[in-house]
Amino acid sequence: MTGEQWEKLQAVINGEVFEPLPAGFIIDSPWLPKWAGISLMDYFSSEQMWFEANLKAVRRFPEVMFFPGFWSEFGMCTEPSAFGTKCRWSDAQLPFAEKIMDIESVDSLGRPNPATDGLTPLVLNRLKHYQSRIQEEGHAIRFAVSRGPLNVATFLLGSGEFLTAIRINPDQVHKLLGIVTEFIIDWLRLQAETFPSIDGIFILDDIVGFCGEDDFKQVALPYLNRIFQSFDVTVKFFHNDAGGLVCAPYLPEIGVNLFNFSFEHSLTEMKALTNNTIALLGNIPPRDILAEGTAEEVRHGVKAAFESLEDRSRIIISCGGGMPPDVATTNIEALLSAIRAISTANPRDERTDIERKKPF
Repeated sequence: MTGEQWEKLQAVINGEVFEPLPAGFIIDSPWLPKWAGISLMDYFSSEQMWFEANLKAVRRFPEVMFFPGFWSEFGMCTEPSAFGTKCRWSDAQLPFAEKIMDIESVDSLGRPNPATDGLTPLVLNRLKHYQSRIQEEGHAIRFAVSRGPLNVATFLLGSGEFLTAIRINPDQVHKLLGIVTEFIIDWLRLQAETFPSIDGIFILDDIVGFCGEDDFKQVALPYLNRIFQSFDVTVKFFHNDAGGLVCAPYLPEIGVNLFNFSFEHSLTEMKALTNNTIALLGNIPPRDILAEGTAEEVRHGVKAAFESLEDRSRIIISCGGGMPPDVATTNIEALLSAIRAISTANPRDERTDIERKKPF
């Protein structure tokens, strides 16, 4: 992310409104390798190909904020690998971390060291090798990134087993989440110490969306609180594109100020649930519209998402989730053109006293 984009992101979080509205996407291995014309195995095993794929995206769409920006990742394997999971690799599908334990074995689970264990040291080394090249392109490493505590726990335990254990083994679940949470804090802190340009944390946890409110308050809220409140950074970004209604009202308490959520929830609904205090990244259907729709359907999807939105502050236009596989360049261009059309049709939002500002 460039300096100008970082300043704009902070301004959006603070309530400033821009014309045209900003666009941003979470991009990683589900979309980037195929779009860049390389294989999954090359993307994960070649630092140069990983860098060039990211570079191609930021050069092709310089007006788009890409989150977290030059994401050094190994799919869902990064954090579970530090605990010793077996990671399966293939050109046919994204890498997968196999479960390694049952709930009764939590007492023997140790807390990994992100500086030495699993794939996390390789994530850091890739960024170290390309930090100067990233900076030469006008970008910087802005975010420390991790999968969230429930997400990591389900890879270690199995998703069904974890959700069942919430009810029948709550003490062991809390012990597991405590260990995972402390590891995540260590991992985020190591990233921030390694790259002083980091001024944001980015946590992704879709398992939160599978919890009812009582379960969320018991097994998610305290651990998300601990993570987000452990860091004094400008941007605190949370992604959950499963059901987002359960967590949305608690995000201000947690400290989140940027949220990416499921397209099944409208921007208006999310503004109400968060009391319009959090910047929202969304909310075009990712698969059915952005990936599989025509350019005209993409333009219509953007228009539909904003028809009933009265206040356009704290909005970054995106899809409701990460960038899905098979999104074509033409559809991204269609989304950007639709944003410009919306801005032209609505030069000022009379319902807010925030003055619109031109882009940096």
